[in-house]
Amino acid sequence: MEGKQEVPEDQNVTTTNENNPDASSSFKPTFENGQLSYLGFDIETLPAKLVEDYCNITSRLDLSFNQLKNLSGLEHFKFLKELVLDNNELDDTVVFPCLKDLHTLTINKNKIRDLYKLVDQLVSCFPNLTYLSLLGNEACPNQLSSNEKDEEDYQRYRYYVVYKIPGLKFLDSSQVTASEVQEAKRVGPYQQIVRPKDNLEDSDSLNSGSPTVPYSPLPSESQKENIDHQGTFGKTKYIYYGRHSEGNRFIRNKDL
Repeated sequence: MEGKQEVPEDQNVTTTNENNPDASSSFKPTFENGQLSYLGFDIETLPAKLVEDYCNITSRLDLSFNQLKNLSGLEHFKFLKELVLDNNELDDTVVFPCLKDLHTLTINKNKIRDLYKLVDQLVSCFPNLTYLSLLGNEACPNQLSSNEKDEEDYQRYRYYVVYKIPGLKFLDSSQVTASEVQEAKRVGPYQQIVRPKDNLEDSDSLNSGSPTVPYSPLPSESQKENIDHQGTFGKTKYIYYGRHSEGNRFIRNKDL
């Protein structure tokens, strides 16, 4: 096919099976018109040879269906405009390099949970981002990530992301509308969930290793361990005969 480029035989990318380090095999990436695909090879990090051979000539990189746990080496793809990382093992520890020309990023079906940390990275690293998809991550609260999420949860998520990344034109599976942008400006700042820090006293007691004292309504002087608390039980000889009692709670059988 015209315009198609393949890696020469002596430049195959070699990967090692983590389960069997003695067994290694070579795979040919697919490269055509600036688009590099390296799918389904179960790599956990980018092979050095792949970075070396293609970092200066790749504008679109597809690394779907691997086992990527980090993006080390991606910083060398300075001319990258589109990045596809679907179906990998990326989690909240992932660190994105700064790529000023990148406008499309898909991270569907990974293990990202912290939306706020992720969005802060995206804002900092990809100033020209216009297309983003996070479907299938816990950070994206829709039915692909949890059956307990509903449309309201997902819409709040969209408002927050659009507010933080105002240049987005497409988020997940739908276009960002003008009305959505306006509403995101109004409610976006309030969509972040702030989790209160642990009570300082509780944390101090945990750090000191001392056991926590269970709550008791008794006065502090009555909570000493050596005090033998006693209760009493008995019958009262007084009977209330008023007309305005609350349900006549103290009626004997002979009064019925």
